[in-house]
Amino acid sequence: MVTTPPLVAVDWARSHRIIRTIYPPVWLFEDIADPADWDLIASGEAKTNPRVREEVGDLSLVPPERRVSGPSASLVMGAFTHCSTDRPGRFSDGRFGVWYCGAVLEVALMETVHHFARFMRATEEPPGDARFRELVAGIGGRLADLRAGFDACLAPEDWSAGQALAAGLRDGGADGILYPSVRYPQGLAAALFWPDRVRLPVTQARTLQYHWDGRAVSRWFVMGEERWRDLPETT
Repeated sequence: MVTTPPLVAVDWARSHRIIRTIYPPVWLFEDIADPADWDLIASGEAKTNPRVREEVGDLSLVPPERRVSGPSASLVMGAFTHCSTDRPGRFSDGRFGVWYCGAVLEVALMETVHHFARFMRATEEPPGDARFRELVAGIGGRLADLRAGFDACLAPEDWSAGQALAAGLRDGGADGILYPSVRYPQGLAAALFWPDRVRLPVTQARTLQYHWDGRAVSRWFVMGEERWRDLPETT
C-alpha cells in the first residue's frame, strides 16, 4: 500500500480561484518591496492603528523567503496569513493557510458553491444572493499527486486523512497537492502550501453571484451578463 504520494512537476499557465468580494487588499503586501521588512513595519503600524495587525494577519506563518510582494500580492498573501482552526479545510486543520485553485473555472465554482451552501444551511439563512470574484493566475511547483490510491484524503466530508497527510508533506518540503476535485471530479484541483508557488500578477477576472434559495445554491450569475446559469453537471 502506497502511503506517500509521488511528487510531480506542475506548471499551469492559468488556474482559477474564487473568493468572497468582502475581503479587501492589504496594501503592505503591495507597496513594500522587501518582504523581510514586513514584520517590523506591521508591528510599528499596529501600535498606532490596531486594525493593521488584523488586516495583515499572522506573518510568522510564511517565512520571508517564501513571501511575495508587488501588485496583487495581497490577494495571495491573505490566503496564508489569515487562517484559523475555526476554519479548517481539506488539507489544513487551520494552523496554516492553503491556496486552493482549479485547472478550470468549474472546479473553483463547484467547490465554493458547496462550502457556501454548507455555511448557509448550517446558519439557517433565508434565500438571498452573495457575490464572489474569480482570481486567475499561473501556478507551479512540485506537488504531491493524489490521483491514485488516496481515496481517504478525498472523502466528501471527512477531512482528517487529508489534513494529516498535508501537514507531513508541507513539513517535508512539498509545494502542495494535486488532486481530482471532490465537487467536480472531472477537473483537477491544486492546494498550494506557499505564496511563492502562485505567479504574480493575479488577475481579478469575473465577478460572480450565487443564489441561495433557502435549501441549496440553485443558480449562479456572471456580473455583466443577462441571464442566470445552472450549475455544471458532474460525473
